[in-house]
Amino acid sequence: MENLKEEMKNLGFKDKLIEKMEDNMRKDVPEFTLNDSIAATKGQVDLALHFKQSGQSDFYYFNKFTVSHNQGKPLEEGQQYMVITKNEEGKNIVKKHENVSDALAFFKEQKGNSELAVGKDAANKVMVASMENGKVNYVAKEFNRTYYASPATQTIWLERGKGFTAEQAANLIQGRSVYRDDMMNMGGETYKAWIKLDFDKGKDRFQNYSINQYHDPSYGFDINKVLDKFNIKELEDPAKRVLLEASLRNGNRPLVTVEKEGQVVKVFLEAVPRYSQLNMYAENGKPEKREQFLKETALSSKQENTKVQEKEMSESQGVRR
Repeated sequence: MENLKEEMKNLGFKDKLIEKMEDNMRKDVPEFTLNDSIAATKGQVDLALHFKQSGQSDFYYFNKFTVSHNQGKPLEEGQQYMVITKNEEGKNIVKKHENVSDALAFFKEQKGNSELAVGKDAANKVMVASMENGKVNYVAKEFNRTYYASPATQTIWLERGKGFTAEQAANLIQGRSVYRDDMMNMGGETYKAWIKLDFDKGKDRFQNYSINQYHDPSYGFDINKVLDKFNIKELEDPAKRVLLEASLRNGNRPLVTVEKEGQVVKVFLEAVPRYSQLNMYAENGKPEKREQFLKETALSSKQENTKVQEKEMSESQGVRR
C-alpha cells in the first residue's frame, strides 16, 4: 500500500484517489477502478485508474490508467451523472457515475425507459437525455456534442510507477506535446524526447494512438532558446522562467504576459516541437501571430532570412527562364 501511495503521488493523482485506493485495498477488493477528471481547454479529460490484486498474493498492481477527452461542457463542482431506470415495482433505480464516458456507455445499454441526468442527487437533477423502450427520444441541445461525439481515448501504461503523469496524459489526449527525459528504448537505454499522439493514423490493435517522438537534442528543438526569441515578461524572473519551462514540458498552456500594440496583454503558450516553435493563443482561445511578440533581434533575423529565401527563389527562376 505504501508503495502504491508513493507511486500515485509521484504521478500527480489527487489525495482523494489515494484515499479511495487505500479503502479498497483494506476491504480486500480483488479488482477495482477509480475515476477522476481534469479540466481541459475544451471540455474535460476523464481518468480511470485500474487496480488488480495478484492471484498468488495480497499484492496489488497499478499498471495502467485510461484518459478520455470529452469536449462537451464539464460538470460543475459537486455534480455527477445519473442513469435513472425503474424496477418491476415501478421504483426508480439510480446508477451514479463519476465520468461521462461510463454514464453514456451504461445509458446506451438500457433496453426500456431510462433517463440520463446531471446533478448533485436525484432530487436535484437536470435531464440531458432520455429513451423509451430502448430508443433515444430526447437529447438536450447543450448536451448534443457530448452525446454524439466519441471521446478520444488512450491507455497509459505504467512500469513500477513510472510513466506519463496524470497531467501529462491529460495534455497528450488533447493533442499537445509532452517532454520526457526517462524514455527507454528496446535495449534498455534511456533517452530524452518530446512525445505527441498521432491522431491522423488511427488506432492500433490495442485501441491506442501511435506516438510521434522528437528526440532531444538530435531533433533540434530547444525550448530555452525558442523562448529567448520572444518578449515575455515572466522570462525576466529566473524562478518564473523555471516554472514556465516546466509547465511547457508537461504539455500545459501557461498564461504569460506580453505587449501587443502598446498594451500589456496575456496569451497562452504551447510548445510545438515538430516545427521547433511556440503557438500562442489569446485568452479567448483564438490563435495569435507569434511574430508580433518577437524581440527586435529575432524579428530582424527572421526578416533577413525571408529576404535571402526570396532572392534565391528569384535567381533560381531567372536561371530557368
